[in-house]
Amino acid sequence: MKALTANELRQLFLDFFVSKGHAVIPSASIIPENDPTVLFTTAGMHPLVPYLMGQPHPAGTRLTDVQKCIRTGDIDDVGDASHLTFFEMLGNWSLGDYFKKEMIPWSWEFLTSPQWLGIDPDRLAFSVFAGDETAPRDEESHALWRACGVADDRIFYLPRENNWWGPAGLTGPCGPDTEMFIITDKAPCGPDCSPACSCGRYLEIWNDVFMQYNKQADGSYVPLANMNVDTGMGLERTIGVLTGKKSVYETDLFSGIIGRIEELSGKKYAGANEEIARAFRIVADHMRTSTFILGDPRGVSPSNVDQGYVLRRLIRRAVRYGRALELPDGFTAEVAKTIIAQYRDAYPELHDNSAFVLEQLILEEQRFQKSLSQGLKESEKAIGRINQ
Repeated sequence: MKALTANELRQLFLDFFVSKGHAVIPSASIIPENDPTVLFTTAGMHPLVPYLMGQPHPAGTRLTDVQKCIRTGDIDDVGDASHLTFFEMLGNWSLGDYFKKEMIPWSWEFLTSPQWLGIDPDRLAFSVFAGDETAPRDEESHALWRACGVADDRIFYLPRENNWWGPAGLTGPCGPDTEMFIITDKAPCGPDCSPACSCGRYLEIWNDVFMQYNKQADGSYVPLANMNVDTGMGLERTIGVLTGKKSVYETDLFSGIIGRIEELSGKKYAGANEEIARAFRIVADHMRTSTFILGDPRGVSPSNVDQGYVLRRLIRRAVRYGRALELPDGFTAEVAKTIIAQYRDAYPELHDNSAFVLEQLILEEQRFQKSLSQGLKESEKAIGRINQ
């Protein structure tokens, strides 16, 4: 298995699919342009929905990209070793072009070939859709993995909750998927141990979605006129697995950000107690996400509605946990400078919009500090009246 940096993995993925005739397209905005049902772009396929539905893409029928994504449904879980609100999704797309018989062998090649990731085949496991009343068992994908040389005991048939993807919103393209896992050194949790377990033996690194259906508003599924392929490899998760890190926060994607927080706070992340380590992770994650929201070409300002409300919540939660680290006033802009410098080559818009990013962070941090001070004064007054 190759030891890669995040930048190297990004480029390696794109290079592989260029070698298979794909055009590289830029990341779309993290503010959706064609789906009013969600606040942010939540998946790599999200900006491509019109093309997955049949509209011609100007770059052709084979595409690859690295898409900026945000998911805030589990924001309160951020602070553990794995949860993130912002992530990058490596993806490739077939718009009515190739399908399973091409995609699965390509996936095997990218994962196992020494030219690409070079993962030991014996460390890989796979899952495919078990079938239900809406769609049949995916025996074709199973057979294609077998043709790559994978033994039956490393290919698992799993239900919809494990091997079905989409739609990104309430309606749209969707279908069964096949997922790829690294087998860790952890022992099986029991005789039925599989990638559906949460025991940690199997770590997902990639999935291939075979979009065959369009989900309707009434919940029914209609076959798509053109069948598509949508794959997703989360950069943060994959680089963590490939480098053997226990946490995404230990990868090079976060080392510079956490290093800057250490400089500003005078505290160390490594060896810190869980309360301090959690504060480090929350500040690092929320500042990275806030910087990308503000730096996006369709960036928004903190407010009390929609995307602006989520942004305000992220910044203020970072400030609150920054207090636990005794970070100085103005730390949000200082951390953002590090994030912009780290990502400016991959996402030039962060540098282009840096003045707006820093200005908005400073203003929002000041607003929140003022609110906290006023709240403290009111509390002291109330306590004083009680004690009279």
